[in-house]
This record gives sequence, structure tokens and C-alpha cells, in this order.
Amino acid sequence: MLESAVYECPYCGEEVETTIDLSAGDQTYIEDCQVCCRPITFVLQVHGEEWHLEVFSEND
Repeated sequence: MLESAVYECPYCGEEVETTIDLSAGDQTYIEDCQVCCRPITFVLQVHGEEWHLEVFSEND
């Protein structure tokens, strides 16, 4: 199941929209910011119908 999520880049502070795949369960992955192109670590936690997305810079 795909969902849209909006996050704030930990580097440039811009709000960015991304698509997350809830069917894969809990995930940790790295994606570049669509605005400043710096690497962001995404931590996705899925609990049934509820989910939580956190983003971190390389230094966090």
C-alpha cells in the first residue's frame, strides 16, 4: 500500500512530499532531498493502519 508523506528536510528546511510503501513494514532507508540533494535517513514504523515517519541528517 503506497501513501504520500510530507516531511521537512533536516538540511534545507523545505517541506517535501514523498511516497512510502507501507506493505514492506518497518523500514530504514536513505534518499536524497528533492530540493538540496543531500542524503536523508528515513525511519518508517508501521503498526497496522497507523504509521510514523522520521527523517534524520547524516550527523544525527
